[in-house]
Amino acid sequence: MVAPKPAYDRILLKLSGESLLGKREFGIDFSTAAAIAQEIKDVHGQGVRVAIMIGGGNIFRGARATAEGVERVAADQMGLLATVMNGIALQDALEKVGVDTRHISAIEMKSIAEPFIRRRVLRHLEKGRVVIFTAGIGSPYFTTDTAAALRALEIKAQVILKATKVDGVYSADPLKDKTAKRFAKIRYLDCLKRGLQVMDATAISLCKDNNLPIVVFSLRRRGNIARAVRGEDIGTKVY
Repeated sequence: MVAPKPAYDRILLKLSGESLLGKREFGIDFSTAAAIAQEIKDVHGQGVRVAIMIGGGNIFRGARATAEGVERVAADQMGLLATVMNGIALQDALEKVGVDTRHISAIEMKSIAEPFIRRRVLRHLEKGRVVIFTAGIGSPYFTTDTAAALRALEIKAQVILKATKVDGVYSADPLKDKTAKRFAKIRYLDCLKRGLQVMDATAISLCKDNNLPIVVFSLRRRGNIARAVRGEDIGTKVY
């Protein structure tokens, strides 16, 4: 039986730091990282060029620190460094399953990761390497959602695949409101008007201005990354 052809040739996968938690309340569950790495390998093996933007909420949340009195810039910088730790863990997991990777940090740290140089990153993708982006765009006040949108445009990704804890975009928080309805498709402007927590407003606006679609889906079901890449109806498409 011939495997279904991917709907996209080049993707940016947005992973939250929480995706690496597994059943833990804090930190990195390495068996979960290994399972995600295997899913990425399966997609990569179909010839899809894969870049990943990873968050750091499983280790440190800048917003929480700010609420406790930490200065915003300092809190955001600590959050950016947390993403680098996750990037190292994910790179290790990917290389253990035989996937050639490059870790690209927006904050310069020569002994750990490469700096972001667009032409070099494009070359990595052309050579079939999986690229892991960490440290957002290297500046406070910008979320990893905004960084994902920016990097996706810079590498000419055809879509942002946002893996979350829920299976799409809902009219309200489905964990709190049992009457919440999932959208199969929703326009960028409707996300902004309704204040839906798909990605932050800056990221949504950037995608809207450049006609870059976002697919929001659950990472909890095994194989969903491949299903999203094949264009199956497993979440919500923002367009």
